[in-house]
Amino acid sequence: METLAYLASIFIGISLSLIGGGGSILTVPVLVYLFGISPLVSTSYSLFIVGSTSLVGAFTNYRKGLVNVKTATLFGLTSITTVFLTRKLLIPLIPNSLFHLGNFTITEPLLTMILFAILMVAASVGMIRDKTKKPGCLTCNLKGNLIRLLLSGIGIGLTTGLLGAGGGFLLIPTLVLFLGMPMREAVGTSLLIIALNSLIGFLGDLGHFTIDWLFLSKVTTVAISGIVLGTWLSKRIKSNQLKEGFGWFVLAMGVFIITKELFSAL
Repeated sequence: METLAYLASIFIGISLSLIGGGGSILTVPVLVYLFGISPLVSTSYSLFIVGSTSLVGAFTNYRKGLVNVKTATLFGLTSITTVFLTRKLLIPLIPNSLFHLGNFTITEPLLTMILFAILMVAASVGMIRDKTKKPGCLTCNLKGNLIRLLLSGIGIGLTTGLLGAGGGFLLIPTLVLFLGMPMREAVGTSLLIIALNSLIGFLGDLGHFTIDWLFLSKVTTVAISGIVLGTWLSKRIKSNQLKEGFGWFVLAMGVFIITKELFSAL
């Protein structure tokens, strides 16, 4: 099972390299179901693994001139602040037993995985249905969409903070449609924002959990190797085909998690 888990970790980097997101959607299920780590700790570990892997991908794209550092800084400011506050102040307050529905108890691990699965299904539908081939609204600008960008930053920050998800599937549409950024540049910029969000969110967790640094280093190294493989694949497969195929995979994973968690809780 551990060998399978490490093989699955490669797809974290592949996803981030190809579509600028989706790494955390794979990371949490891999940590929970294949490595046997609790959902709450998995969201923390996911932040480190996805953040470190995204940082490597962002650096690779920066060398190619495909990262808009100014946009990443401005857009990331709200989301980064939200992530840190969520992990530092909100997460420690969440009890293990949340509420009851009759004789059925909703626990923190159950709700975390169900919400994560719903997030996966929503993301997969967007990836499957999105047939857009043009870069987006090229006349859009930052000032004209400042409020929406700030709200998007807060939303992405909450998603990252609560579920350990980097928010790449939300970032890409925002950068492309709101800012008119070309897709390849949006992917590179998204990786930088994800890296900042995730790593700063992880810093907010320090002191809350006992961190297995050796384990984190091994999984992160494997995920980073996926970045290299993803870069190689991107030159040989059309990005829209990869995005749709990945969407179907994420959809299947989301349905599996919902079914497994509900049946296990009954």
